[in-house]
Amino acid sequence: MKTLITLIFVLTIGVAAQAQDKAAEVKVETIEMTIVTSTEQTTVKKEEKVARLYRRANSKVKKALSFSTRRNRSKLA
Repeated sequence: MKTLITLIFVLTIGVAAQAQDKAAEVKVETIEMTIVTSTEQTTVKKEEKVARLYRRANSKVKKALSFSTRRNRSKLA
């Protein structure tokens, strides 16, 4: 009895899913645009960035990257 009710339920859900209307395809209007050529000259700025290297072992960056918490330490028995 349980299998018969389950089979009818599954078939009903399947038929309901098949009966749904599919979305109609939407056609998009295309717009044609012309290309405008510009004869103006633009100046390009070159920016030089400098990376810093820290030689000292106690620099702020190395301290921040090598932090440790109390949970990282091993416990003594």
